[in-house]
Amino acid sequence: MQVSDIEWSKVEEKVAQTAFEKAYEREISTLVQEVREQASTVSELNDVWQLHNFLSARRHEIDGKYDYRYSVLIFVFARLVKEGWLHLNELDGLATDKLTKIVALTRM
Repeated sequence: MQVSDIEWSKVEEKVAQTAFEKAYEREISTLVQEVREQASTVSELNDVWQLHNFLSARRHEIDGKYDYRYSVLIFVFARLVKEGWLHLNELDGLATDKLTKIVALTRM
């Protein structure tokens, strides 16, 4: 069975949704803080464009990363764990096979 064919129980769907939202909130909170810090140092037009470029790049990255399709969620969780936005214990409640795949992917 391929990762994209894995079925999710109702309990797993709830665990996944909660974990996904926590990771997203953490990353967005960090982004907002970074923007505040960068904006506080804006003193000329070039600084504005640099902030714009930073925001554009981050938006593209975040929009691509947070994909809540069950067919790719194992990969999304592995990336979020690897990047530190999500902790493995926040995925407690997922089936062992899913957790095993997530852990294996974080080591790649």
